[in-house]
Amino acid sequence: MEKFTKLTAVAAPMPIINIDTDMIIPKDYLKTIKRTGLGEGLFAEMRYAEDGSDNSEFVLNKPAYKEAQILVAGDNFGCGSSREHAPWALLDFGIRCVISTSFADIFYNNCFKNGILPITVSQDELDKLMDDAERGANSTISVDLEAQTISGPDGGTINFDIDQARKHRLLNGIDDIGETLEKADDITAFESKLSQDRPWA
Repeated sequence: MEKFTKLTAVAAPMPIINIDTDMIIPKDYLKTIKRTGLGEGLFAEMRYAEDGSDNSEFVLNKPAYKEAQILVAGDNFGCGSSREHAPWALLDFGIRCVISTSFADIFYNNCFKNGILPITVSQDELDKLMDDAERGANSTISVDLEAQTISGPDGGTINFDIDQARKHRLLNGIDDIGETLEKADDITAFESKLSQDRPWA
């Protein structure tokens, strides 16, 4: 998993509440268990017209936001079904960070397992970041995971909270299994001692 330390990138505004996982990646794209190639289906029902052409009104199709790596979204992002394809699609498109006032629990957990940083902020803070994101080509936002800060184009800074274990995993580019393997020597020593103390076990 790619490490997440600092990210300075264009932020795309999506001021829609209750963006569910079916909106993020429609069910038609769930036939694969691969994590690659799903970026094409990201927000497909909003992103493409009925004839398959790009919907020029959709934010990620606008020239200023085609390379966006940050989403500033409305409340309750990632609600709906528990499909892990949703963070896969975001990551495959290039989105590394989503900022909202709240996230659905399963989606929130899945983000961390796939190298995406979901950040929860207050409504006032989201309003400021949404305003920053609506500046088109000038909508660059910096996210510093180590410092737990978001910096806007005008230099204003927002602090955010994050579980320290999840922060550690993202900073080091490891998942839950990788974190367990970091303790491999301790586990081996414990098992060795246990086999000596309880050879019958």
